[in-house]
Amino acid sequence: MTKANNFQRIRELNYLQQAVLAAALVERMLPNYGLFSEATGFGDDAILRSALNLCWEKILLPKSKISLEKQIEKIEPNVPELADFDMFGTYPAIDAATALLGLMHGLIAKDEQEFISISKISQATVARFIEYQLTVEGELADNTAVREHPLMQYEIDVLGELIDFVEQMGRVTAENVKALKQHAIADGQTNIGITL
Repeated sequence: MTKANNFQRIRELNYLQQAVLAAALVERMLPNYGLFSEATGFGDDAILRSALNLCWEKILLPKSKISLEKQIEKIEPNVPELADFDMFGTYPAIDAATALLGLMHGLIAKDEQEFISISKISQATVARFIEYQLTVEGELADNTAVREHPLMQYEIDVLGELIDFVEQMGRVTAENVKALKQHAIADGQTNIGITL
């Protein structure tokens, strides 16, 4: 599966399928925020976790009275500023928070473009992590090195598998969503390969 194919496949999913796929990708990114928060003492991981749980609920029960706008107000002060932290973990933390905010904006505005962006944010996090690792190891971090890196290949494979799962699950039900969530985190690691 090439990268372009995955993004094309996401575009062909229906709105609800794109929403659950995006939420599953955020599940894989969110622990990066938790690790950052633990390391720096900045931010409240629980606020983001709770907001993501509410997003899943909103997808399943679109008519529920959940105010995602309120959640966005709670999350925004918890997004770290790059200039305030001198550590690589700030990037994946910002990406996780940005992806979560994108998911909420997508659900509020019924904007599929927001959902598609989340898969791109996730891959960008992985690319940046690989570049960082290669540079630390004194290797050339060009596009080819990043693209062919096992971690990027794995990210593309996982995205492909999640798309397969969403395509095959048919209607979005509580049971299907639970299975998708478990599938998303079954490998026990974040999108940048950090074991949980």
